[in-house]
Amino acid sequence: MSRDVKVRLGYALVSLSAVSALSPRAVDEPPTARVGRNTAILLALVLVLLIVMLASIALGSRPIALGAVWDAFTGMDPTSNDHLVVRDQRVPRTLVGLMVGVSLGVGGAVMQGLTRNPLADPGLLGVDAGASLFVVLGIGYLGAVAAGQYVWFALFGAAVASLAVYAIGASGREGVTPVKLALAGAALSAAFTSVVTALLLLDPKTFDNYRFWVVGSLSGRDMHTLLVVLPFLVVGLILALALGRFLNALALGDDVARGLGQRVGAARGLGAVVIVLLCGGATAVAGPISFVGLTVPHVARIFVGADHRWILAYSAVLGAILILAADTVGRVVARPGEIEVGIITALIGAPVFIFLVRRSRMAQL
Repeated sequence: MSRDVKVRLGYALVSLSAVSALSPRAVDEPPTARVGRNTAILLALVLVLLIVMLASIALGSRPIALGAVWDAFTGMDPTSNDHLVVRDQRVPRTLVGLMVGVSLGVGGAVMQGLTRNPLADPGLLGVDAGASLFVVLGIGYLGAVAAGQYVWFALFGAAVASLAVYAIGASGREGVTPVKLALAGAALSAAFTSVVTALLLLDPKTFDNYRFWVVGSLSGRDMHTLLVVLPFLVVGLILALALGRFLNALALGDDVARGLGQRVGAARGLGAVVIVLLCGGATAVAGPISFVGLTVPHVARIFVGADHRWILAYSAVLGAILILAADTVGRVVARPGEIEVGIITALIGAPVFIFLVRRSRMAQL
């Protein structure tokens, strides 16, 4: 049997394993019908996302009529407070939330598929802890005081932590394994968190500035802050889309993936880069936001099973919906103030994740 035939047969097995995670009825479903169903649901979710984006612009500490929102785009009046709020505050905040949600959702899906760990989130590879450590250092020793300045420190810290975790996980004769990555990430996260705590106790003033970032918030984030990390997020999303087939093969085990012609080490390295770009960039902009990267991929699997090509697309849309809905709820329930989006996602994500765990056995990755 030629190598090409073996590879094609292997990909057929990968597709069959992805389908097997669906309901018994879906296993017998023709491929064209399954693609049509997944596409229809995805389009419906995109429509929900557009509605949530509109709500994010119209609702807040004070509601703005939909007519005024429309006029702000079609006939901007510089003397109208509503138009200024929409154009200068609500729209940039909504776009930041959109990109953060997409990045965390896709990054979480890549992380869970790459490590074959259903509990993986940006904290697993030290992304949150590394970003937090360098933000504290930037605030305390380099005079960073604004969200736009935190971005570079957080992005660099996330990259340093992820590279360190990957280097530790790659040590030894067996190379990179999901268990070694998880253990290395947990160890470095604990070490970085201890250093952050010590620095904050030594300098309470630093804590006052840091606590508004670490809770996870879209408040005060403008287009300049987003544009700083937008190239990283776009590149990360493009690379993530190229990983779908590899993640499907990896779900069958490293040996099978190698037998299918996959370069497991190189693909895992590319996946680590994707995680740094997406999760690191999102954390740099909005601070650590929990449960998005953890919960969203599991919700996506309810719709599409274990096929990562669909999981990545669904996770992007569902992550954006969750972030924008949580941010809007946080602004509405605490008028005239607001509850940070990181708190709302934890309040929403924790019960949803518990429900998923109790509803059925977690999908094997």
